[in-house]
Amino acid sequence: MTTLTVSTSIDEETARFIGEGLNAYNFDTAGPHNDQDLWIVSHGKDGSVAGGLKGSSEYTWLFVEWLWISSAHRGEGLGQRLIARAEEVARQRGCIGVHLDSYTFQAPEFYKRLGYEEFGRIDDYPAGHSRVWLKKRF
Repeated sequence: MTTLTVSTSIDEETARFIGEGLNAYNFDTAGPHNDQDLWIVSHGKDGSVAGGLKGSSEYTWLFVEWLWISSAHRGEGLGQRLIARAEEVARQRGCIGVHLDSYTFQAPEFYKRLGYEEFGRIDDYPAGHSRVWLKKRF
């Protein structure tokens, strides 16, 4: 019988071993995942960061992990420009769509206006709100 160890962190060698094992299984089952990071950063006239998007493409989808706009630049269409540029890059990378998640106190309606559809939700995450998963297939 095996033993289970619970902790908040593990050593790099163990983490690498587990990660490589999972990656090998996935590669054998689904082929190369072709993951590639994506950063799109917007700067204001003074050079300060106005907003940005962090994502990564894997297999044939782009995942948007972060989208943030500084309060000084909200309402200028910057979020829409960042998403449009991410979608353009995703198409260039051969992706068939984009997926992301958002809390109901953030921007799910914004994404829906851009053609994203909800495909998952967890209510009371956090309490009184929901976490929503959205996708847009090209």
